Formats: sequence, structure tokens, C-alpha cells
Amino acid sequence: MTEIPKSHPRYASLMTRERIADGVRNGITSVQGLIAQGRGEAFDYILGERTMRSADRATLAASAALLLAERPAISVNGNVAALVPAEMVELASLLNAPLEVNLFHRSEDRVRKIADLLRSHGASMVLGERPDCRIPGLEHSRALATRGGIYDADVVVIPLEDGDRCEALVRMGKTVIAVDLNPLSRTSMMASISIVDNITRAVPNLIGKIRSLSGSTREDLQAVLSDYSNRSTLRDAILEMREYLTARMNELDRE
Repeated sequence: MTEIPKSHPRYASLMTRERIADGVRNGITSVQGLIAQGRGEAFDYILGERTMRSADRATLAASAALLLAERPAISVNGNVAALVPAEMVELASLLNAPLEVNLFHRSEDRVRKIADLLRSHGASMVLGERPDCRIPGLEHSRALATRGGIYDADVVVIPLEDGDRCEALVRMGKTVIAVDLNPLSRTSMMASISIVDNITRAVPNLIGKIRSLSGSTREDLQAVLSDYSNRSTLRDAILEMREYLTARMNELDRE
């Protein structure tokens, strides 16, 4: 990867780009994943490259849902594998949940490389190499699923997800937790809990909140979920983005 000094004001963003590009070179990320990364980064600018209050609230609700889950599962695609492989393994370990590789631009070679990458970071339960069922209502490769993983899960984490599979999983009666920088995407709108944040911030925050809530009673966790509204949270995310942009415009006016 390109050497980028930590003193660079755009260090975190540039390192994210390098990880995605490296993922393409190593056969982990699809070329189309580069486009998806650029689209997400544009929204991160509008967020001010920070975790908003609304995202923090959604992350708390997601943590409660995962701790209450009987059969949680975590989906991993090429961009996720390139950006946060170690963090996804840590999250799965905390929840005793399987990681399941699921790709739109699927090849068996890419699935194997992602699975091997996750195992190299210590993952003990990696599914997706031998799917044995399909998500109803989908005709492309993301319909492929595994019993004991996403197909049988009651709560599914789907970072950087396609909207149609999100909708299909919700139709199956699952609690779906999405990570998406665009609060207006179909994924964000359809998910049970939408974390509008960069995945490089969202997953570590999710891990931290799960640890902090791990000693809570089921009643307390249920109360956290009862207080959560995804529609209100998405509305607040848009308002926070507008506030940030207004503040930047006021700075320009003062200059």
C-alpha cells in the first residue's frame, strides 16, 4: 500500500481507500466495490467524518438486539472483509455468532479468499463456502445462504448491504441491523436498525457497546429496544447532516 504519514489530515480516509484497493488486488473486493466505497465516502464528508448522535443511538439498540438474540449471524462481503476483518471476527466471538460470506459478484475463489482471511484473524465459525439454501424472493447470488447461519438467524448484521436482500431478510421475520452511510438508501429504510456511520467506526463502537451492556438484564435490554425507532433515527441523521452542512456554510460566509 502507499505510504501515508499519520500526520496527513485525511489519513483515516486515505487508509480506507488503500485497504479497498488492496482488497481488489488480492481478490477480496470486487472492482464494483471501489464504486460503492466512493459513494459511501461522499456521505461520510456530509457527516463530517464522525459518529453522529443518531448513529450512537442506533448502535446502542443494535447491541441490545444482538445480546437478546438466540441465533445471531453476521454477513461479510468483499468491502467489509477488506476494511474490518479483525473487528468482524471480534464481534462474532463476543456473540458466539457465525460469520457468513455473502457476495453479489460471487465467485468461489473470492468466497474462499474471504473465508481464509477471516480465519487468519482467528474466526472459528465461517460459513458461505457451501451454501445449502436460498433467501426467498431473490434471483441473484446474494440469495445463497447457509442453514445454521443467516438463513436460520433471528438477528442478522448486514454491513454494506444490498437493499433487496435487506428487504428479503426482513420479510423472513428477522431483525436486521444495517450499517450504511446513506440514510436514504433502501437498506437504511428497510432495516430494523440502521447505523448511519462509516463501518470503520461503527463496528468498534458496536463492540464497545456490547461489552458495556453485557451485564444488563433482559428487561433492561428490552427497554433499550422499546425506546428505539428506526424511522426517527434516520430522520435525526438527516437533520444532523443538515446541521453540519449549515455550520460549514456559515464558516464560508464569515470568511
